[in-house]
Amino acid sequence: MIVRPVTRNSPELTSLWSSAIAEATKKRGGPELLHTISGDVTPDRLLEHLIDNHCLWSANDQESIIGFALLRNRIIETLYVDRHHRRQGVARRMLQELRESPEPPLDAYALPGDRAMKSIYESIGWKARLLTMRGARADGAPRE
Repeated sequence: MIVRPVTRNSPELTSLWSSAIAEATKKRGGPELLHTISGDVTPDRLLEHLIDNHCLWSANDQESIIGFALLRNRIIETLYVDRHHRRQGVARRMLQELRESPEPPLDAYALPGDRAMKSIYESIGWKARLLTMRGARADGAPRE
């Protein structure tokens, strides 16, 4: 497996990105994480924006892209592996490669209830140190 910075988009990466977005939006905290990642960039432009800003890394086997990591400001904002390649050490290998990069990550995000991701981070000695709590607005409606 090769882990390297993404320098250009491809249909394969776009498909993997779409799968990651679809999975994240179904998970508790996923929409909020996507909002944090995108900031003021529109969803249709986000992937290109991340590539242009040199913060997306891919994991590739001999045939295809099997995962990616978003590393920005020394924070792993997301780490995603194609569902057909999970539980094969891909995420751990990406994490190892990122930690050996010139500006290694100091922190990472994990969604509430994502025990697998938390376990990967804990396996390298990282500890949970921040939990964001979000309430409803004063009128009872959920926050954006």
